[in-house]
Amino acid sequence: MKFGPIPVEKAEGAVLAHATVAGDRRFRKAHRLTADDIRQLSEAGVQEVIAAVLAADDLDEDEAAGRIAGALGTAYVQARAPATGRVNFHAAEAGVFLVDRQVIDAINRIDPAITIATLEPYARVEAGQMVATVKIIPFAVPEALVARAEAACAGSDAFALRPFQPKRVGLIQTTLAGVKASVLDKTARITEARLARSASRITHEERPPHKEESVARAIRAQARENDMVFVFGASAICDEEDVIPAAIRRAGGTVYRVGMPVDPGNLLVVGSLDGKPILGAPGCARSPKLNGFDWVIDRLIAGMDVTSEEIAGMGVGGLLMEIPTRPQPREATPKPAPAKVWTVLLAAGQSRRMGRGNKLLAEFDGKPLVRRTAERAIESKTGGTVIVTGHEAEAVSGVLSGLDLKRAHNDAFASGLASSLKTGVRALPPSAGGALIMLADMPEITTTDLNRLIEAFTKAGGNAVIRATHSGKRGNPVILPRALFSEIDLLEGDTGARQIIEGAPLEVIDVELGRAASVDVDTPEALNAAGGVLDPQH
Repeated sequence: MKFGPIPVEKAEGAVLAHATVAGDRRFRKAHRLTADDIRQLSEAGVQEVIAAVLAADDLDEDEAAGRIAGALGTAYVQARAPATGRVNFHAAEAGVFLVDRQVIDAINRIDPAITIATLEPYARVEAGQMVATVKIIPFAVPEALVARAEAACAGSDAFALRPFQPKRVGLIQTTLAGVKASVLDKTARITEARLARSASRITHEERPPHKEESVARAIRAQARENDMVFVFGASAICDEEDVIPAAIRRAGGTVYRVGMPVDPGNLLVVGSLDGKPILGAPGCARSPKLNGFDWVIDRLIAGMDVTSEEIAGMGVGGLLMEIPTRPQPREATPKPAPAKVWTVLLAAGQSRRMGRGNKLLAEFDGKPLVRRTAERAIESKTGGTVIVTGHEAEAVSGVLSGLDLKRAHNDAFASGLASSLKTGVRALPPSAGGALIMLADMPEITTTDLNRLIEAFTKAGGNAVIRATHSGKRGNPVILPRALFSEIDLLEGDTGARQIIEGAPLEVIDVELGRAASVDVDTPEALNAAGGVLDPQH
């Protein structure tokens, strides 16, 4: 592949490195130029373009990414269609993610043009979660490099998912004088919630005295009726001959390990009875926070063996958090505040298809459309709203008096949607963790709809794209996380966020809103059908 400036007359078949404008025609980045394109560029006075010229043995970025993705051995993982040189992989079910580091490293060592990134081994994932991505860096790569990547994939799964296999769990909580029933009740609720992610459940709970024989009887009874047993001790385990490991042996079982190099989670006991796992839970498992107990039960519920040797290997990466209640206090890590979503309300368009009048000033139930959409944004759970004005800014601003809005004017509104997106995102405060991009001409979007999108973003930890849909088809609004703000700054012309969304190495979560996600009022017919009334003088 040859990359650099090319005379337009020699650029047929080349791939544009940057968006290029020729008269009223805009050619997007990565567009492959045709003979007709060359004619239009020449007529517009464009003499040179920055582009990539593919060699005879080159594969373009999407074909290369698709071939490598197709060669990867995977199980319970689904690949998305190639876009902008990228193929994303998503979990088909909830479970534990496995990855062969040797295969991934071998692919990444072939050439910097070919990359593959995955989650860490043994990560717990939800159905639909993104777990890996293949990305081709340049516009094309030699076919020989792709063939080497395909060969590196042969013979083993590069990564896979071990789906959760729901289990029946027996719960035992031992008691001593002074142990509050409320603590035991809370532990049971937290354990049920911990199991819910794998659709497992507690079938029965016993609360025997904290004595070896009493606990052994409970273990035998629970093991007969369940797939695994959890034992929470009223007193912390301090020796391999302590009550819980001793009770497992007395019940006829085997203890494989007492203690693990994961903090919190050190005081875990792992044993079995009749082939069924018996776990002595560490005290930290009474809390819903991540600890070593989670690592072990997730793997067991996914049908994986957890040996003493494997537990011994969990120390690297096993320091999960600081615990302030120690004899010698250690440094506490402040809990980050949840990321706030801000609304970017786009109200700068020229209403060209409307003919006479500005659609944003059309009245719906006696209220200007732009004020109606602005009020719904303000009433939502966003941290604030930035409205981007442009065409007829004075008239639009005039109907927004009294509203708690931050205004951002786009002087370049005539250049297209991209300039308004950039203006709005640049006006967001540093605390904004995401931008809810909302079009001001969508009369059926409600505050409830916006809150559903925000809730999905929050649930995803602020690290996913949230997109409204109508009958499964993409619509508006969308929420873009802060990680993609820099991508918006690269947009040009009448381009929205679709290219960013489809090429981002982030999960895209669709939220079905119904027809509200697709109803806008770009034409007089659409405005009338939606119930709007426009005074042509506006």
